[in-house]
Amino acid sequence: MPDIAVLGGLFSLAFVAATILPAQSEAALVAALVAGQWPPLLLVAVASAGNVLGAVVNWALGRGIARFRHRKWFPVGDKALERATGWYHRWGRWSLLLSWAPLIGDALTVAAGVLREPLPSFLLLVTIAKTGRYLVLAAITLGLL
Repeated sequence: MPDIAVLGGLFSLAFVAATILPAQSEAALVAALVAGQWPPLLLVAVASAGNVLGAVVNWALGRGIARFRHRKWFPVGDKALERATGWYHRWGRWSLLLSWAPLIGDALTVAAGVLREPLPSFLLLVTIAKTGRYLVLAAITLGLL
């Protein structure tokens, strides 16, 4: 019988990985896929939902950056945020398709909030990027790629 805690743990880890704490959601997804207790698409959906929701937290922090930017817990440093803002100014909302990338991805989601990207377009692009990453990882893990 599949363990429901696997889904909750995967969701939580993916959420945290997209926010203020360092975490490896990819390793958790691979472990869950290899265990074979749950359908792969369900695991990808759960990880994607957690990771996108975490990105929404970053977006919301970006909206209120003036108050929180210099706090220790803020998920993005000044240099990373400046770099991401530059990318965002150059490529616009399409830069959110890189929100899956290590280092720059979290900064891009914060920059999107700072620059007042509307939530619907933010959700669409971030969901495409983050789900795409998990789909590729699942396909590689399962030997489909």
